[in-house]
Parts: sequence; C-alpha cells; structure tokens
Amino acid sequence: MKKIIVGNMKMNVLSVQERDQYLKSFKKELIRKKIENSEIVLCPSAIHLENFGKTLGKRVLLGGQNCFWEDGGSYTGEISPLMLKNFGCAYVIIGHSERRKYFGENDASINQKVLSSLRNGLSPIICVGETKTERQSGETMQVITRQVKAAFSGVVLGKLEKIIVAYEPIWSVGSDAIPTSNEILEAKVLIQKILARSFSQNVIQKMRIIYGGSVSVKTVKQACIDSGMEGALIGRESLMPREFLKIVKIING
Repeated sequence: MKKIIVGNMKMNVLSVQERDQYLKSFKKELIRKKIENSEIVLCPSAIHLENFGKTLGKRVLLGGQNCFWEDGGSYTGEISPLMLKNFGCAYVIIGHSERRKYFGENDASINQKVLSSLRNGLSPIICVGETKTERQSGETMQVITRQVKAAFSGVVLGKLEKIIVAYEPIWSVGSDAIPTSNEILEAKVLIQKILARSFSQNVIQKMRIIYGGSVSVKTVKQACIDSGMEGALIGRESLMPREFLKIVKIING
C-alpha cells in the first residue's frame, strides 16, 4: 500500500513573494531527495491552489483545508467540494481539530462534508481524535468511536477506499508531545474494527489510516512507522520543504 504524506499549510504563506520562494525551495528539495514512491499532498490556502498546481505539476497532489457541503450558492465565504475539484484538488481535509475548536464544527456537519466531497470526486481526509481532558478522563476510545461512526454515516461501500482517516489527538497538535506508538496503533486498530462492523473487512484493510499531531523528523518513526500507520498529516513542518521532505523520505523507507 502506497504511503501518503499530507501537508496542511493552514493559514500561512501570506504573500506572493513567500509563496514563490516556498515553491522554488520545494521543487529543489523534491529533485534533490529523489522521492519516488510516496503520495505527496499539499494543502495550501485556497487562494494559492491554482498556482501550486501550475508550478508543481503532477508530482504533488493538491488538497483543500476545508469545504462546505453544498456545490454552490449563497454561502458567503465558503468553498465547495466542486470548486476544489475543478481547481485541481484530489483531496480535502475534513473535521480538523482546529475546525472543531474554533468554528464549531460537529459530527453532523462533518458527515455532510464527507458525503458531499465523495459525491464530487474528492477523497476526504477525516480527522478524529480526543482532547487533553478526554484523554485524562480515559475517554479516548469512546470519542474516536463516536467520531468515526458519525463521519461514515451514509457512506456506501464502493466509496470507502477513497477515504483516509487521520488519527489526530487534539492535545498533541502543536505541542511536541505525541502518544506512544502502541497507543497510536491501538487507535488504528479501533478505527478498523469500527468500520469492519459496517463494511467489508477486505475493503477496510485497503484503507489508509494515518497519524497527525506534532509530526517531525524526530517523532516520525514513533508516530508513523513503529505504529504501522500508512502515512502522516503534517502541520508546521509542511511550511519547511526540506524538513517536510525529510519526513517523506523516512516514511518512504
């Protein structure tokens, strides 16, 4: 199974000059590191998507950081899955912890976005994970179970392999602290068991489950390799092409 490494660039790259410098550096590092087998996805802010696509070509896939559930209409400030698809995206991040925390996204709205993304030919990257309080209260497994069941409600079997699940413990994001490899593996196995109850076991084994939360060169072995994950969702390190592609190289083996 091909590993996937997703760069969530968040609300960064604030000018044309910064964007052009980033892309120049990324292309240089991509050639220098001779990365061939991994699937690389970059998710810049929507205003940069078209330029990223033209500059990086087919070697790097594009993803949106979020989407709305309608294809178009009077929804000021929103971006639809159809827009993302038409501007070159293959993926979209849905349910990121920052969307849940700052913008009030809940299980129901996340499910709507998943279904709309699939309908429009995008592969959703669904983020699930517990807060620090939930972890301390021993609720990690209950939280993951609830979020996964809700996100996959109404998904048909034929679409399942298009979906990626990112286990993203909220307390880990931006903290430099990560769960142990065994804890991450436990989360992966739980996600597979939840989905196996509703879908074919054979299809579940073909799905990619990745880890997100303070992934760096120092933590990637524990977070993504020792835990048996199929890739990573990377935040701040995705803003540094050299470090990001070092992580890709490590995951790629």
